[in-house]
Amino acid sequence: MTVTVRALHPEDAAGVEAFAHVRHLALPCFLLTPEALAYDITHAHPDAHFRALVAEDDGEVIGTAQTGVVHDSPEPGQGFLNVYVHPDRTRRGAGSQLVRVAERHLAAAGVTRSFAWLLDAPGNRAFAEHHGYSSSRTSHFRRLDLANGKLPPLQDPRPGVELRTGTDFATDPRPLFDLDAETLSDEPSDVSYEFTDYEAWLRETWRHPMTSPELTSVALVDGRPAAFSLARTDGGTRYGTMMTGTARDFRGRGLAKLAKNDSLHRARAAGYTEALTGNDAGNGPMIAINDWFGYEICATEVRYVRELA
Repeated sequence: MTVTVRALHPEDAAGVEAFAHVRHLALPCFLLTPEALAYDITHAHPDAHFRALVAEDDGEVIGTAQTGVVHDSPEPGQGFLNVYVHPDRTRRGAGSQLVRVAERHLAAAGVTRSFAWLLDAPGNRAFAEHHGYSSSRTSHFRRLDLANGKLPPLQDPRPGVELRTGTDFATDPRPLFDLDAETLSDEPSDVSYEFTDYEAWLRETWRHPMTSPELTSVALVDGRPAAFSLARTDGGTRYGTMMTGTARDFRGRGLAKLAKNDSLHRARAAGYTEALTGNDAGNGPMIAINDWFGYEICATEVRYVRELA
């Protein structure tokens, strides 16, 4: 049968469900729910030109793609394209079709450089190189068994340090936005980011249906938010940390580790059995923290880049 590609719309409940299902099969270490996907499509920033695409074979969704413009980077013309195909439906042309449609969309939006993450496997690498992409950096998905594993014991904060939850910032989460913006700008990446749009952050991060203020932990130093661990959940048994970081003036004091340990303990107490996170291979400090907790690598991704004509 002929594989066709179409844009996914949030009111297409069956399509959204199928997208999330294929993505889970192809990338099980990544948290995504149908509700979250529909929310992402609906609330994406206009400048992102975000699209979720599905590839169908005889009416069955066998491939997915998310693509758009990196609108919050100071360098214009950058875009992203992430394609995942059902593991049992490969070699039907779905991936190539998705790449072609997505690249046309990016080019029309003014993108001149396309970045793509893919699982590190010989076939995936060959696929990317066949489509003109060159490898760049690697990143690891990591998993921690909360049900059967052991967490480091909770420690009392040092004098002047206080632990809070995200719910304590419900009326004014601006300090968490500032922390997120500062820590993200220092993360190793091929793409530089500048978080300056507070309203967009509220919409896309803080009010996201997977974000859990209850399990988000914040370390305050003399009353000032200094480090945090931003939590997400799938509403079932899986919990993830979207970002863990420390403001520059407070690094080297163990505050990120303190906040993340607090969040992990509360996630386990709330009944979550699996903790997920991700690390760029060049982020040594965060890798050391996750090693200390006992996270294990469950998948490796490689980032590829292509200059679009």
